[in-house]
Amino acid sequence: MRLTNNVTSIFLLGFPNLHNFTFLFVSLLVLIYCGTISGNLLIIVLYFGSKALQSPMYFFITQISLCDLLVTTDIVPTILHTVLYGGSSMTFISCIIQVSVFATSVSSECFLLSVMSYDRYVAICNPLRYHSIMTHRLCVTSVILVWLVAIIVMLLNVMSVNSFHFCGPHVIDHLYCDLEPLVQLSCSDTSHFHTRGVIIGFFVGMAPVIIIVMSYTCIVLTILKIPSNTGRRKAFSTCSSHLIVVSIFYGSLIIVYMFPTRGRSQISSKVLSLSYTVLTPMLNPIIYTLRNKDFKDAFYKLKDVALSGNSLL
Repeated sequence: MRLTNNVTSIFLLGFPNLHNFTFLFVSLLVLIYCGTISGNLLIIVLYFGSKALQSPMYFFITQISLCDLLVTTDIVPTILHTVLYGGSSMTFISCIIQVSVFATSVSSECFLLSVMSYDRYVAICNPLRYHSIMTHRLCVTSVILVWLVAIIVMLLNVMSVNSFHFCGPHVIDHLYCDLEPLVQLSCSDTSHFHTRGVIIGFFVGMAPVIIIVMSYTCIVLTILKIPSNTGRRKAFSTCSSHLIVVSIFYGSLIIVYMFPTRGRSQISSKVLSLSYTVLTPMLNPIIYTLRNKDFKDAFYKLKDVALSGNSLL
C-alpha cells in the first residue's frame, strides 16, 4: 500500500446526537450481531453435519452465510465502536481493508444469488436432468469463480483508490468506511473512477439481476403449466425463500447505492446502510431455516445428538 498521502488516518463521525439512546441502540446492535453470527454459523454447521443437506441448493446457502459472516464481522464492530464513543478513528490502511472485505462479500453475494436462481431453474424446469447438470464439480467450480471474480473486482477498486492523492480532511460522516465516502476525500480527479464504477456496477449488480429475472420468468411459466394446485404450491415453495432473500438484498442495495443521494440527510443514509449491513445478514438465516423442513429436521437431529453425545453422522 502506497503511503504518500497526507491522510494516514480516517475519523468516522457515527451518530453524534444519540445521547440517551446510545445504550439502547448499542444493546440492540449487539443482540442482532450475536444473532447474525449464531444463525449463519448454525447453517454452515448443519450443512457439514447432515447428509440430508448435501445438495447444491444448501451448498450455495452456506456460501451466502459465509458472505453474511464476512460483512457482519467486518462492519458491525466498527459501527459499535463508532456509536458507543461518538466517533472513532482508524488508520487509512484499516479503512482500505474494511472496504475490500465489504466489496468482496457484496460482489460474491450478488453472483451467488444469480447462481442459485439458475439452480432453482434447473430443479423446476428440467428436474429429470437436475443431478446430471448440477454436479458437485459444477457447484464447486461456480463458487470458486464467484469468489475469484469478486476478489478481482475488489482489487480493481483498491488499485484505483491507491492511485488517488488524499490531502485532507480525514473525516467521513458515516458509520464505517465505505468506498464512495472514502473517494470523496480525495483531492485527485476521480471522474475515471466513477466511469469505471458504473461499468463494474453493471457487471456486478445488473448482470446477476438479469440472470435472476430470466430464470424466474422461466420458472413461473413452468409452474403455471402444472395442472394441480398442490404441485404448483410445492414447486413454488422450493424457490420462495430464495425469492425473499433476493428481494431483501437487492431492495437494500438499490435504496442505498442506486437512489440519488442528493437531498437525502446523512442520518437517513446511515439508517439505510444499517438495513443492508446489519438487518439483511440477520434475516437471511431466519428465512432459510424457518421456511425449510430439511433445516429444521437437521437442527433437531443435531440437538438430539448433542444431548445424547453420539456422532452426528
